[in-house]
Amino acid sequence: MTEVIGVRFKEVGKVYTFDPVGQKFQKGTSVIVETARGLECGTVIDTNHEVAEDKLVAPLKPIVRAATDADLKRVEDNAAREKKAFKICEEKIRKHELDMKLIDVEYTFDNKKILFYFTADGRVDFRDLVKDLAAVFKTRIELRQVGVRDEAKMVGGLGICGRPLCCSSHLCDFQPVSIKMAKEQGLSLNPTKISGTCGRLMCCLKYEQESYEHLIRITPKVGAVVDTKEGRGTVVDTNLISGQIKVCLDKSPDAIPATFSRRQVKTIRDGGRVSVSKAEREALKNIEKD
Repeated sequence: MTEVIGVRFKEVGKVYTFDPVGQKFQKGTSVIVETARGLECGTVIDTNHEVAEDKLVAPLKPIVRAATDADLKRVEDNAAREKKAFKICEEKIRKHELDMKLIDVEYTFDNKKILFYFTADGRVDFRDLVKDLAAVFKTRIELRQVGVRDEAKMVGGLGICGRPLCCSSHLCDFQPVSIKMAKEQGLSLNPTKISGTCGRLMCCLKYEQESYEHLIRITPKVGAVVDTKEGRGTVVDTNLISGQIKVCLDKSPDAIPATFSRRQVKTIRDGGRVSVSKAEREALKNIEKD
């Protein structure tokens, strides 16, 4: 077992493990750590704890020190520099007439590199832009193209539910979501109903998926042949949440389907699985992209 602590560099972001080098840190403590990008200032999220060595991502970098007042002042200064760099970069983009949208700017803690995040529909030749920015800031410049989901996470906003976007308020990573999830949950396959601000499938489809998968396993599907207290019949409709199913009884096929609880029927032959047709997938292909 190896003692580690968890550190996060952004308010909502991935938690990385570091070697505390025998030091004890409280949750919320600002620390200076060594990363692949150089020295960075982060916040302790997981206090000292032990992890099996086979679960560690090598190499395990050490904690350099607890952040001093001077370190925290540098972080504040970098935030002010980022705002100025954002405006300058936007001006340079207009000057070069590049078809790209600047999303965010990030200074590394030691000021040895500035990262500019942008979105664009295709590839962008930004070599001249990099030269201009390097001439202004006198440091290493890196431009990173990000997708629409990353843009939503960086910029933030409100979802169709009226609450702050999940990705910018509490989700550390993007979870895989699919059109099949929406169909299994009985949602309308209307793109405006199941896509988020980013134009992709809503992340919240993942939240209750395990519960829906359980309910699907224990509920007879449409087309299933079941035995009821009133005789054998075929399932014509189901409600996963309430557990009620409607059955067309063999003895009275023209009558209104009878309603039963899933516990009141016995499945003789189950119906087909929920699937997404080729036409549905083609119509919704754009919102299923990463």
